[in-house]
Amino acid sequence: MLSEQLLKTSRRRSFTNYLMKKRKLMVNLNINDQFISVPAGTTVLAAAQKLKITIPTLCNHPDLCVAGNCRVCVVEQKGARTLIASCATPVSEGMDIHTNTLKVRNARKHIVELLLSEHRSDCTKCYKNTKCELQALANEFAFGDTIFLDLVEDHQYSIDRSSPSFIKDDSKCIRCQRCVRTCSELQYISAIAVANKGAHQKISSFHDRPMSHVVCTNCGQCVNRCPTGALVEKTYIDQVWDAIYDPEKHVVVQTAPAVRVALGEDLGYDPGERVTGKMVSALRQVGFDSVLDTDFSADLTIMEEGTELLTRLKKALVEGDKKTRIPMFTSCSPGWIKFIEHKYPDFLPNLSTCKSPQQMFGALAKTYFAKKRKLDPSKIVSVSVMPCTAKKFEADRPEMRASGYKDIDYVLTTRELAVMIKQAGIDFRVLKPSNYDSIMGESTGAAAIFGATGGVMEAALRTAYEIVTGREVPFNNLNITPIRGLEGVKEATIKIEGCTPEWKFLEGVELKVAIAHGLVNANKIMKMVKQGKAPYHFIEIMACPGGCIGGGGQPIPTSTEIRENRIKAIYSEDEHMILRKSHENPEVMILYKEFLDKPNSHKAHELLHTHYVERDDY
Repeated sequence: MLSEQLLKTSRRRSFTNYLMKKRKLMVNLNINDQFISVPAGTTVLAAAQKLKITIPTLCNHPDLCVAGNCRVCVVEQKGARTLIASCATPVSEGMDIHTNTLKVRNARKHIVELLLSEHRSDCTKCYKNTKCELQALANEFAFGDTIFLDLVEDHQYSIDRSSPSFIKDDSKCIRCQRCVRTCSELQYISAIAVANKGAHQKISSFHDRPMSHVVCTNCGQCVNRCPTGALVEKTYIDQVWDAIYDPEKHVVVQTAPAVRVALGEDLGYDPGERVTGKMVSALRQVGFDSVLDTDFSADLTIMEEGTELLTRLKKALVEGDKKTRIPMFTSCSPGWIKFIEHKYPDFLPNLSTCKSPQQMFGALAKTYFAKKRKLDPSKIVSVSVMPCTAKKFEADRPEMRASGYKDIDYVLTTRELAVMIKQAGIDFRVLKPSNYDSIMGESTGAAAIFGATGGVMEAALRTAYEIVTGREVPFNNLNITPIRGLEGVKEATIKIEGCTPEWKFLEGVELKVAIAHGLVNANKIMKMVKQGKAPYHFIEIMACPGGCIGGGGQPIPTSTEIRENRIKAIYSEDEHMILRKSHENPEVMILYKEFLDKPNSHKAHELLHTHYVERDDY
């Protein structure tokens, strides 16, 4: 028995060594008469990209597995009987590839024309006009006469507008299946799948139900990767303009941390450019009456959530309260909230009861802010600009009416704000930066990093550690680097020493935390928790890859490199702030003194906390 196990182990090691050697092997080939040497396993498409040779694609996406569905990327290989899909073909020694022969161009032209024959081409009215990948390829390959019939009218296409977050238009779908792969590979949801075959093939939900009635988290990652207008966010631009033009309304706008490091991408800037001050100036020129900051309520979230965590630890560790649920999960991400409601409802008591910063802001805008500014709350229109399509769903939840009104009236994505700035005729590049308005406009660097995965945890630790010990967290310049980065699941342990008398029960405790981003990674952590194998006290989970900077409402395209640049900008924003700990925000302190009394007070629970509901898992 032992010898068999040793033999199996030896074989596994030999196979592992073989794979490692194979990866180190270099393959030589020619593409368009240019020589290149690339590692074995590299696709022809990737090799061409290294030579700066453009090969068009539609189904291919850097975040997703290879599919080879659309065949737009076909190239000619010398000696091969047929054209090959460059995205799905690994290089081989001595390959001679040509990407622009007559045979290749005719094939691409016919493929694009076939796609267009079943595509409702109302491009000038489409939300994705000028940003549609199919439109770009049509401009290159399919102009002029076509030999194919227009089959759009022969199909009974449907448009699903049931979701408050996005619209699914089958008449624009090219069945590339990016959305299907995104939903299964990145988000572990599979809300949509391929149904039927041949001419009847479509992307469908479970039993073809409306998207509002299936297990969908509204995260919008499918929208971010759709190459056409088949999936777009549900836009509320016209409703916001109507409110701005209404002289009876006072229109308040808040902007999320991740918006300021991504908005520039839709306005001519490179990914990762910080445009905070210009964005504030643009919002004033658009016509908003009060330009305020979600970062204010992010700082407030830390005060409420940090206090809740410390209270739970005291009940669990000192009082032995068996009803107190540890680990505590963050509750800032509405996509994550809906995921746990569907997939792990038994663990809803582990969620922090804190609302997200967006919803805390909304509740205060029509109570505290209205009182301070002597405004009729019924005349306030509360608008938020978010990196997230799930925020549109969150604003519509029945739990989010603590102010006596709908706390957030309209949610715009980063992309929608860019459209409004262009509609207003604003030259964004020449704007002079300005500051947010006072009363719910002041913030700290801890709030800014909410936009990156690990940011909520880092902000919470900066405050909680100082409350318990009276000292700053023991990391250089407050930067808790072990919980930063794009690794899917991160873990860290901080030993608490030198506690103040009030928190002496935490002396010597090793606080164990974990961070996950993307729901496929959230599922990994939840499995550990369910199996009793998670030793953590506090877990941060964000639904989108990279956190909010990779949200479903951010500028398109998205990739690991783009998300990394946005994260760098988020941390740069933090380091350029004068105040970098949430408990130092002076406006938050005034809020408690004048209105809320203290963190987790009765008033705070009425306005800033909530509970969530179990949902069906089908």
